[in-house]
Amino acid sequence: MTLAYDVTGDGPALVLLHSSVCDRRMWQPFEAPGFTQIRPDFRGFGETPMPTSEWNNAEDVLALVDSLGIDQFSLVAASMGGRVGLEIAARWPSRVSSLVLLCSALRGFPSTPDADEFDEQEEALLEKRDLEAAVELNVRTWLGPLATDETKALVATMQRNAFEVQIDAPEVGPRHEAFDLSAITARTLAVSGDHDFQVFTNIADHVAEQVPGAQRVSLDWAGHLPSLESPERINPLVQDFLRG
Repeated sequence: MTLAYDVTGDGPALVLLHSSVCDRRMWQPFEAPGFTQIRPDFRGFGETPMPTSEWNNAEDVLALVDSLGIDQFSLVAASMGGRVGLEIAARWPSRVSSLVLLCSALRGFPSTPDADEFDEQEEALLEKRDLEAAVELNVRTWLGPLATDETKALVATMQRNAFEVQIDAPEVGPRHEAFDLSAITARTLAVSGDHDFQVFTNIADHVAEQVPGAQRVSLDWAGHLPSLESPERINPLVQDFLRG
């Protein structure tokens, strides 16, 4: 399997991992001058097809980085991408120098009632194959109050593509490996949005407690996708952290 990806810029390597609501196009408004930016599509997202057998997203990303001849890199990761980024940083700590988590997910972490209600609504719509309603639900749920109509349209396009690729795919899923957050040695920043589900605030708090030396930031203006909702606010925050 080869992941679809883009590479732009020049300088130290920075890998950008997208949310499950999006694909690598979510990083179009993101800026990181002085870095070589690598933006992959996970399997079943964007231009990367669904596989027909079990896979591991973290191993996919590491294989891509290896193929580009990159030894050490930074990670900026959103939501599901954050879950993958945490696994990479924990399983291969010497490879990751900095880790920025934007409203990160974490497999096995206890959910909250607001997130459970959304999951039930989305599942019911997908069972009826009402993709348009499912897309509208996701756009309404995951974007905070600062999102523009243009941003909403981009998220709708990305989410619709993911649904269309995945809905009739073979019944296979990713393989998950256990990892220990305390093994992470990368400089880590855990970011949450006040307009997001409570579970993502809880995860950011947990990561800040478990990852040695991790920093914690809460954004009072943000929903679940702050890099899309207000690039002019999130870009300086991330850039300053990456530069140390």
